[in-house]
Amino acid sequence: MTKRVLRAGLLGAGTIATASGGFLPGMTRIPELVTTVAIADPVPGRAAQVARDHGIPHAHAGLDEMLERMDLDLVVNLTPIPLHYATSRRILEAGKHLVLEKPLAGTLEEADELIAIAAAQRLRIVVAPPNMLYQNRVEAKRLIAEGAIGKPCFARVRGSHGGPASGAWPLDPTWFYQQGSGPLLDMGVYGIHDITGLLGPAKRVTAFSGITEPRRQVRAGPFAGLEIEVTADDNTLMMLDFGGSTFAVVDGTYNVNAARSPHVEIFGRAGTLNLYNHHGKPDVPPLELFRLGAAPAEDGWTTPRQPPVAGDLNDQWQQLQRALLVKHLAECVIEDRQPVLSAEHARHALEIMVKSIESARTGMAIELRTTF
Repeated sequence: MTKRVLRAGLLGAGTIATASGGFLPGMTRIPELVTTVAIADPVPGRAAQVARDHGIPHAHAGLDEMLERMDLDLVVNLTPIPLHYATSRRILEAGKHLVLEKPLAGTLEEADELIAIAAAQRLRIVVAPPNMLYQNRVEAKRLIAEGAIGKPCFARVRGSHGGPASGAWPLDPTWFYQQGSGPLLDMGVYGIHDITGLLGPAKRVTAFSGITEPRRQVRAGPFAGLEIEVTADDNTLMMLDFGGSTFAVVDGTYNVNAARSPHVEIFGRAGTLNLYNHHGKPDVPPLELFRLGAAPAEDGWTTPRQPPVAGDLNDQWQQLQRALLVKHLAECVIEDRQPVLSAEHARHALEIMVKSIESARTGMAIELRTTF
């Protein structure tokens, strides 16, 4: 029996949609699963231009127009962070499956509402980031579950970079540094998803957070020299407690201008796991395992062979980039299964971020209520 091809609409025609690592180039590589039939953007003329450039049949001036005029199965929501909740709610209420850039919403109450609407209509939600689909994450999770490093004791997780003002960002990067955005929501979410995906839900969080510089200057690109007033914390460090004396330190900052360390290090009583995000770069393996032997002379590092998991996920990332999220949603809808990149996991990550700010302001460890 031939699988049904899902009809997708994109909300947002900016860089995340169109860049070489964005959604649209990769979505053309999964025609057996998804066809992009519409795009919407409130900036006059932008949706029409992107539609011409990418062969999309229909362009619209906004979400409501696209939903009213098009027969869609799913919408890829690429709006700025402060708009995620309202636009996602409208998409779900219209009966469409949802692919959403991180974070899921701005508050836990909003996240709960989106999950409830989707459940009531039997809709699937897939939320970025895609990290837990990467093959080294899949294999690391299996190794941890099998006891390859013994009891996990603590982890160091790096998900940050220097911020869009530090490079040649093609658009005005001001909003990244404003209240409602910031590196915790923009970048810290990657490390949070990584470590909770590997170790499971956290039980409480303690954090330090603040603004390192009240003004930033864009260093390069079309907005070089622009002065930005920083109103969102640009430097957050979190400690997560997973219970049983298992802890993790995760960063959410725009102050990592360069680094060579692994993106994830997990230290266990019997070994260590290192995970990198280079996606096929030959200089460092994506996954390294250190194991204690029967005697100290037998201790050592190995590079675990990563068996294919739903195809070669590293190759899929090279081919699809962000469209890997769309592929995941389409497969879950067609095969009637729950996403790995679930809304419940995204809600847990959101709670960690929200309560990190509360912890930083109060100086207290904050209990977490969500799970996935």
